Amino acid sequence: MTERNTEASAHDKGATSCDNRRQVLYWRLLSRLFDHEEQAALESAGLDIVEDIGLPAALLDPGMSIGAIVQRHPELTAELKGLMTPGQESGTASDGDTERDRAAEVRRAALVSKVLLNVYSTGTGAATAGQLARWQSDAGWLERALGYEPGELRGGCPTGAGTVPGAGVSGSGTAPGPDRLIPAIGPELGVIEADLVKRMQLREVLADPELAARLTPSMSLIEQLLRDKNNLSGVALANAKALIRRFVDDVAEVLRTQVEKASVGSLDRSVPPKRVFRNLDLDRTIWKNLTNWSPQEERLYVDRLYYRHTARTTTPQRLVVVVDQSGSMVDSMVNCTILASIFAGLPKVDVHLIAYDTRALDLTPWVHDPFETLLRTDLGGGTDGTVAMALAQPKIAEPSNTVVVWISDFYEWQSESLFESMAAIHRSGAKFIPVGSVTSSGRASVNPWFRERFKDQGTPVISGHIRKLVHELKTFLA
Repeated sequence: MTERNTEASAHDKGATSCDNRRQVLYWRLLSRLFDHEEQAALESAGLDIVEDIGLPAALLDPGMSIGAIVQRHPELTAELKGLMTPGQESGTASDGDTERDRAAEVRRAALVSKVLLNVYSTGTGAATAGQLARWQSDAGWLERALGYEPGELRGGCPTGAGTVPGAGVSGSGTAPGPDRLIPAIGPELGVIEADLVKRMQLREVLADPELAARLTPSMSLIEQLLRDKNNLSGVALANAKALIRRFVDDVAEVLRTQVEKASVGSLDRSVPPKRVFRNLDLDRTIWKNLTNWSPQEERLYVDRLYYRHTARTTTPQRLVVVVDQSGSMVDSMVNCTILASIFAGLPKVDVHLIAYDTRALDLTPWVHDPFETLLRTDLGGGTDGTVAMALAQPKIAEPSNTVVVWISDFYEWQSESLFESMAAIHRSGAKFIPVGSVTSSGRASVNPWFRERFKDQGTPVISGHIRKLVHELKTFLA
């Protein structure tokens, strides 16, 4: 009994020691993330732990990239891949039982701390091209640790075969998506990268084709490119356009799927259905031929096949999209420009696009190409919706077949006169949809004065994810 108690006591002490070590490593991580000044006691304890468990002391060097460590210690490559996937939180003991392998947890804590610290602690002040390149490499190692390929999460969509959009499953089918493991980690990585780009000379990055090609297009980066496009030329301008087009194409692919989920128009039963197999109404065919059922033969004899009507009646609809392009509405400007181009591609939908700040610009000639449209915008400035209204009103030829979508935070210089013009559109019979934001985050700040008046008018402001606007437009156009 005494020997057994001694073994249990030793086991408990060992477990406590490992737990304490793991906590020291994570406390050091938190200290480094939230306070850039070095805590001597934590650094000394962390160094003792790392050396004692056989890991390189370079793991504690903030200036050492993960790629450089792996180059010197290639045996760590296998440990880093999948390091942060479920099932890796605790191993099994060396003797094969199901108890937690606390020694393995300490080792994992040291590696996880290095990966997270290198990615999430980027410092302040001016950044260099070299710092950006190192961060991109380290972010790639974080993606490997989560079970993905480098660049896969920052791109916003895993590219593995058989991946279901939004499911967050890598090509291997074993790693859970970022939304299940760490919420929204892909967009967050994009924000960090965009911040680094903002802190360095963007033109320096764009002038280097290799470095520019490694940038991950994000909304914040696209905003900077659009603001600075008039100051770019040559290779820098070409690389900026390539990044904008990549972002536009990615967003358009997602929005197009949402728009195409419902057909535009109602069924036209005056047109005979096409007698092809894909239109066969099997349930109706069986029901109508039940009188031909033969109990003896257990067979149903079909005298007539029934087909579904697929032809649709469509009335020409006019969609007028007015977008505030002031500095606070960049996200909405980009999303709505892309959305307008998608609706412009639908049959019997006539789309007009107007952008404004203190001046208004009719972008209708380029509405089918959101890339070209965005290049013609001029982000920033004040807000005067009356100039946009002067362009929008003449486009409402048949109010009953027109929907006007007005995207803005509605902080206007001439509130009374602008609202009266909007109310006149509503009274004319046109569908008027005020939109406070169409962003991926749904965050928006809308002028309370306008919000209350739109609510009283029966046209409440839509704010939130762009899916809300897609639903409203499909409902009107259907």
